[in-house]
Amino acid sequence: MFVRITAGGEALLEEPDDFRRFSIRFDPGARGTAVAEAALRRVARPDGEAAWVSEAALRRMAPRAADPAWAEGFARMLAFARSRGWVDEAGGIRAHLEAET
Repeated sequence: MFVRITAGGEALLEEPDDFRRFSIRFDPGARGTAVAEAALRRVARPDGEAAWVSEAALRRMAPRAADPAWAEGFARMLAFARSRGWVDEAGGIRAHLEAET
């Protein structure tokens, strides 16, 4: 799964059923713009070349968040991230920031 930050200032959850990958991707030309950075800050806390994404924001954006199968996959993803130190004290999940080309 990844969070897509659009040039129009939206934060969208893409590929929400892929629990093996996690990143934040900016639409072409969006990274560094005020509107895209504001969208990023609504769902995550930027930290250099990464950001800590709110677990609650991911659940809000996920279309199948109420589905027990999705919730189980998400829980496994979080457990793996915790085992690697990719979840901070506030429950943010570390994601690399990527610019789409």
